[in-house]
Amino acid sequence: MVKQKTDSSYDGSQIQVLEGLEPVRKRPGMYIGSTGTEGLHHLIKEIADNSIDEAIAGYATKISVVLQDDGGVTVTDDGRGIPVDKHAKTGKSTLETVLTILHAGGKFGGGGYKVSSGLHGVGSSVVNALSEKFIAEVVHSGELYRLEFIRGVTQGDIKKLGKTDRPQGTSITFYPDETIFKEGVEFDYEWVVNYLRHQAYLTKGAYVSVRDERTKKREAFYFEGGIQSYVKHLNVGKDVVADKVFYVERQVEDSMVEVAVQYNDTFVEIVKPFANNVLTPDGGTHLVGFRSALTRVINDYARKNGLLKEKEENLSGDDIREGLTAIILVKLPDPQFEGQTKNKLGNPEVRRYVEQVMNEYFSYYLEENPAIAKKIVGKALLAARARKAARAARDNVIRKGALDGMSLPGKLADCSSKDPSESELYIVEGDSAGGSAKGGRDSRTQAILPLRGKVLNVERARLDRMLGNNEIVNLIKALGVGIGDQFDINGLRYHRIVIMTDADVDGSHIATLLLTFLFRYMREVVDLGYVYLAKPPLFLLKVGAKKFYAYSDEEKEEILDNLIKDRIAKGTTVDKDADRNKQAGLTAPLQRYKGLGEMDAEQLWDTTMSPENRVLIQVKVEDAEKADAIFTKLMGDQVDLRKSFIQSRAKNANLEELDV
Repeated sequence: MVKQKTDSSYDGSQIQVLEGLEPVRKRPGMYIGSTGTEGLHHLIKEIADNSIDEAIAGYATKISVVLQDDGGVTVTDDGRGIPVDKHAKTGKSTLETVLTILHAGGKFGGGGYKVSSGLHGVGSSVVNALSEKFIAEVVHSGELYRLEFIRGVTQGDIKKLGKTDRPQGTSITFYPDETIFKEGVEFDYEWVVNYLRHQAYLTKGAYVSVRDERTKKREAFYFEGGIQSYVKHLNVGKDVVADKVFYVERQVEDSMVEVAVQYNDTFVEIVKPFANNVLTPDGGTHLVGFRSALTRVINDYARKNGLLKEKEENLSGDDIREGLTAIILVKLPDPQFEGQTKNKLGNPEVRRYVEQVMNEYFSYYLEENPAIAKKIVGKALLAARARKAARAARDNVIRKGALDGMSLPGKLADCSSKDPSESELYIVEGDSAGGSAKGGRDSRTQAILPLRGKVLNVERARLDRMLGNNEIVNLIKALGVGIGDQFDINGLRYHRIVIMTDADVDGSHIATLLLTFLFRYMREVVDLGYVYLAKPPLFLLKVGAKKFYAYSDEEKEEILDNLIKDRIAKGTTVDKDADRNKQAGLTAPLQRYKGLGEMDAEQLWDTTMSPENRVLIQVKVEDAEKADAIFTKLMGDQVDLRKSFIQSRAKNANLEELDV
């Protein structure tokens, strides 16, 4: 029984009341997610989103972000400019009120914004609180106003600096506080570029630019086609069913529905749902409405035009969405996002809005473009037949005990631990390396699955064909998560899946084939951080009984340098005319490994499998859109795209150095 404590000194003086922006500095993670790299870049998003909202509302046409060479960031727009008059409730200028009080802004009443992405209204003030220095400049009626802050504290009254030729609008410059962002305050130019490119796609007609004063790089985006251009961008490198993109933009009651659709010849669905320019990766009512209408319209068209026979069952949603690329953008005055992260839209009326627009206008599109409609239905019919074939193939291998979790592949040397959190699966290239790995492993926690040859390129194959490939089936069996509609991440038997291939072109190709399979068919395994690439050594250097392993040419040279310096320091005479290997005192010829099979069990353990010595590279997909494009280029049918991609990155020949 817990003994109850008493404390007569516990009174109101012990209750801490945080005023103004103090709560933000006290618990920054509550407002921006983290104080690491992600949280740091979220600061730019919070400020830039305000400018985007001005563009969405029709008041701004130009937005610029400048990464200053002194570490600051400046975001400027040509919108209305934050008001500078005295606020009736606070008695301070409206500019100061917006930048120092949480939940103060034009997004809570009906007059400031009809639509905005900043639902919670804490953006600018939070950035102010987490900045060492924050400068706001506003132009109204040709007059320039300026207000400065240090760590959220106002530095004097708002200043009227006089006439200016600058256009009306707002310019915010901030310097992140290093005492908050202890991992560093250096911004990533590519992150800013990707974020602004997406916003430009979603805000048609807006000119968006970014400039990096540190490197003098600059880029600008303007998409008159908006989300139509976005869909075309996502389909680059893929053979599209038709060049013509379906596009509709219609107002329904107080909301706007905008949809763009184009099919391609792949087996992958890419649908990106947005609400007020905010990506909702977990979907929501707008996605449900879109999928429901799409399935209904295509089935109705197929029945009406005799493309589906009377006795044939309707096409499933999965059949219809194979090869689909679509953007759904809804704009509404009061979005109800689920959670602070805004991952899912909850407004029930939005489902009806999207269904209404899609039912009417996608039907028109199919009727007016019968050749395109026939191709879309034909592709869905092929997908349906493949789905049935895959089901038959899956049932067949299940009957044989292949995918039911009871019968593990005979080539798998499993570990004795049944705890996935400590278990590792090494997927090894070749039986020879597999034998060494089995002999050198820690059998309690490390399982070995050798693969023979190159696995199937799943970028060009449906599930039914995949289930006829022994290496793919063995991998599915070993992992324990199933495949297709039977996939269940809870069945995963290992929380560290290590792809261990030779350090050559063939090895990188095999690793890429495996990554393609995992990314396309077991995406959650990758997203949760369970997939790794092993990095085997390239060189073995021996000095007496000592062994040194080098994982790159640079590391080999560094080891030789250190060995030579050590010999000189000990008074050993070094022949400067001799080659570096002799100068370093190597007692055996420098050995370069051509493959994992050249290592014995002890060497493989020491270099690539021992947790104390090994080098593992965790596979992360921070930008799924970018990863999808790269897998399409590397593994798809477009030879010219693949050739161009490889040539432009020839110096980064190792797989882990590619920007995937």
